[in-house]
Amino acid sequence: MKRRTHTGSLGPDTGVDGKVSFSGHETFVFRYGWMKKAIDAVQDNPTLFTCDDAMVALGVGKNMVRSIRHWALATRILEEEPRTRGNQLKPTELGKLLFGAGGRDPYLEDINTLWLLHWNLVTNEERSTTWCWAFGKLPSDEFTKDYLAGVIREEIQRRNLKSPSESSLRRDIDCFIHTYTATSAAKRAVLEDSLDCPIVELSLVEEDVIPNLFRFKRGAQRTLSGEVFAYALLEFWDRVAAARETLSFTEVAYGFASPGVAFRVDENSLSERLDSLEQITNGRLVYAETAGLKQIYRHGKITPFECLEQHYRKFEKVFLAGV
Repeated sequence: MKRRTHTGSLGPDTGVDGKVSFSGHETFVFRYGWMKKAIDAVQDNPTLFTCDDAMVALGVGKNMVRSIRHWALATRILEEEPRTRGNQLKPTELGKLLFGAGGRDPYLEDINTLWLLHWNLVTNEERSTTWCWAFGKLPSDEFTKDYLAGVIREEIQRRNLKSPSESSLRRDIDCFIHTYTATSAAKRAVLEDSLDCPIVELSLVEEDVIPNLFRFKRGAQRTLSGEVFAYALLEFWDRVAAARETLSFTEVAYGFASPGVAFRVDENSLSERLDSLEQITNGRLVYAETAGLKQIYRHGKITPFECLEQHYRKFEKVFLAGV
């Protein structure tokens, strides 16, 4: 079935007031250990990333200090303290849950943590615009760097935003590609020792044998847990229709920055995932078809973090059983 697109609003902290960004990563993708490093750093010193000794404290060069800061904000594990102009940072609720003291997955041992970081990247229009638009605006699952650049230029023009330089946009697109595809050297390396981004493990983007042709890999995404999917669904719901008690299948499958779009889940697999929501949420989310209308119904209060806690309790049991 041909993919449809939707241009709904992303809401707060996701490109409002024309805030978009095509830089900040210093051309580095984030690496294993960076998220834990960022959380530890700001818990010890909220202003560390603006301090002269940040390079010593983090054990990296100046450009990489800026890159760590960027990725921690883009994946929403850190946030700026209000009224500090970005000089002070603090861990978000998600950052503390995953990487804080007693964090559930500080070393990225659970692939679902990578799904969460990916979800936050591709729904953060303000700080990772290319990531958000690549997943949300491309009309096809196949693309080239030039085609993606053209789609981004058109979107910038449509919104009457300030356009980045050609070199900046090209570097940003290269970084996007490297977030999801492994280099030749990295394919032979141990994952934790690789200079590639851990998100490569999700296999969401593949490079074709034809040079410079890339493809999103749509499918069931079996490594994505039902609870983490429910977390994303509830976040999306709160963002686009918080006051409503129903959400349509079409919105979840094709809405801008929706779970179906962000996770590249095919229609049949999405239906299966929605069917399982009733069991996962103890009946608080129910998927049903009435008079040909497919909808998710919300019965009672449920928060995204309830689903995350449920997932990581399961992960800890499995992890400890394997130790």
